[in-house]
Amino acid sequence: MAELGKKYCVYCLAEVSPLRFRCTECADIELCPECFSAGAEIGPHRRWHGYQLVDGGRFTLWGAEAEGGWSSREEQLLLDAIEQFGFGNWEDMAAHVGASRTPQEVMEHYVSMYIHGNLGKACIPDTIPNRVTDHTCPSGGPLSPSLTTPLPPLDISVAEQQQLGYMPLRDDYEIEYDQDAETLISGLSVNYDDDDVEIELKRAHVDMYVRKLKERQRRKNIARDYNLVPAFLGKDKKDKEKTPKRKITKEEKELRLKLRPLYQFMSCKEFEDFFENMHKERILRAKIRELQRYRRNGITKMEESAEYEAARHKREKRKENKNIASSKRGKEEGKEGEFAAIENLPGFELLSDREKVLCSSLNLSPARYLTVKTIIIKDHLQKRQGIPSKSRLPSYLDKVLKKRILNFLTESGWISRDAS
Repeated sequence: MAELGKKYCVYCLAEVSPLRFRCTECADIELCPECFSAGAEIGPHRRWHGYQLVDGGRFTLWGAEAEGGWSSREEQLLLDAIEQFGFGNWEDMAAHVGASRTPQEVMEHYVSMYIHGNLGKACIPDTIPNRVTDHTCPSGGPLSPSLTTPLPPLDISVAEQQQLGYMPLRDDYEIEYDQDAETLISGLSVNYDDDDVEIELKRAHVDMYVRKLKERQRRKNIARDYNLVPAFLGKDKKDKEKTPKRKITKEEKELRLKLRPLYQFMSCKEFEDFFENMHKERILRAKIRELQRYRRNGITKMEESAEYEAARHKREKRKENKNIASSKRGKEEGKEGEFAAIENLPGFELLSDREKVLCSSLNLSPARYLTVKTIIIKDHLQKRQGIPSKSRLPSYLDKVLKKRILNFLTESGWISRDAS
């Protein structure tokens, strides 16, 4: 009875239970793969008749020595899956092939047999322009998950998150850079009747969108690297107080402003190291100039340099004291000569030092100044008592002189500011 379940080739009588070819025009004609490929004919059967492949599911396409023992049914399901889901979607392909195959096995079998195997070498030339690539691989492909891998969430409070519109679980903001970038691909769809121009146009849209995503992520990385968010929230001042650094000179601040465009090409640490090395270079250059000065003065040992510096300090101190004494004498002589034009006029001895300076600067005689001063103070006192003022200022007093004298009397406290 067991022999009845087996199938045999009608030409060579070999067992064809795993795989056989059945003629669709002749009854009970089934051939083995060898006889079918040789074009065997028997009875009314001819080689050009239509045929049907009958597979018991146990036939191995690559032979018994192939790794994994994939059956022809699994191979057919694998090819259907690669056409339906596309290269790279190994989990969906493994679910289509069957529960007995893992995504890793599906990937390794397809790559080894259909790409790097004999079939792939014969069908895929090495110089093909559009080589088969896994666009979902983590190496930075157009659809790679690592393209916009979110950074760790910012350490800020809930109120600060609301202020910034920040979503920590997604590391996104409510308003991103180029907010309308998604409109490039939101309406795209792949149709089988698309011509080459439409396909290239859709690819260009995807490429533009990927570029915008990269630029958006680059700006986030720069903001994270240079601590721009804490600076916006005012937290960086507290951190600077906790960790004091060397004092930055005015020249270095100006240089930092000039080199600010380099921030986008260097990380924060690289930029700080760059300026730290420039600071060290300036220190070394100053030290070199100092040593060269020692050498010009005949000093060849560091012990001698200490004595030289002490003597130089004494010399500079003596020069400084001489300059101070000479400047004091010059000021005294200048002060005496400053009032030479008015010191012999009447009323000079009644003026204070500040009034002497004022009269000398206004080229006004002491007697005239005292007259104007008396009139202004008298008018001020009469106004405070409610008595109308009838006195007039002298004709030689113009508006500029009057304003200067009023300001002087106000600053000196002779009259109040509302009166002036």
